[in-house]
Amino acid sequence: MAVLELKHISKHFGAIEAVKDVSFSLGAGEVIGLMGDNGAGKSTLVKMMAGNFRPSSGSILMDGKEIVMHRPVEAREHGIEIVHQDLALCDNLTAAANVFLGRELRLGVWPFRILDYPSMYRRAGEIFAELKSETRPRDLVKKMSGGQRQAVAIARTRLSNAKIVLMDEPTAAISVRQVAEVLNLIRRLRDQGITVVLISHRMPDLFAVADRVIVMRRGSKVADKEIAKSSPEEVTGLITGAIETV
Repeated sequence: MAVLELKHISKHFGAIEAVKDVSFSLGAGEVIGLMGDNGAGKSTLVKMMAGNFRPSSGSILMDGKEIVMHRPVEAREHGIEIVHQDLALCDNLTAAANVFLGRELRLGVWPFRILDYPSMYRRAGEIFAELKSETRPRDLVKKMSGGQRQAVAIARTRLSNAKIVLMDEPTAAISVRQVAEVLNLIRRLRDQGITVVLISHRMPDLFAVADRVIVMRRGSKVADKEIAKSSPEEVTGLITGAIETV
């Protein structure tokens, strides 16, 4: 059974049809590449999966049961987490503080409650160890590399035992070494049975880690192929319209 299934999903903004009748399923432990030119509908599609937008029509099923989400917190309750392109981190806080931001652990009884820093440092360290990241819980985010920042953002998704992690351009504007670090993080999520949806314009990254690629063009899905049965040239043709559909 698919972990998540989209059936005939469409999204309208007034007269603009951003996503048109898109259907696909996600299996456990799959890495799915989502590609398309600017305005192809990728971000709108992911925002519906993350609870930011409600579909205008169609349905979303989780473990075979239809779910309706009005807010991102409801997506999180269903095990869907998103790592935004800007990462949404606070530079002036430590890695552990960012991991637990909005979900801080506390000690004591209200109104005499204090933050449980030792437990947060310990749990954050355990998550970084699971991800095999060199990031340390007490490090300040403002002093981190792009790859370490991604590790902090991904670690936040592990607090809720996410089933699906949506990642928006995780390797944009970082060095080659940091790209390799982020791709390894994605592989580790996959190895833990977590499904990853990877939005990317970087073809080598997608072909390095993805099992399947879904291509969007002008709001519609034009391809859903196994990476092993496709090529960068074919995907480029699908994105640009040189190849109509496969």
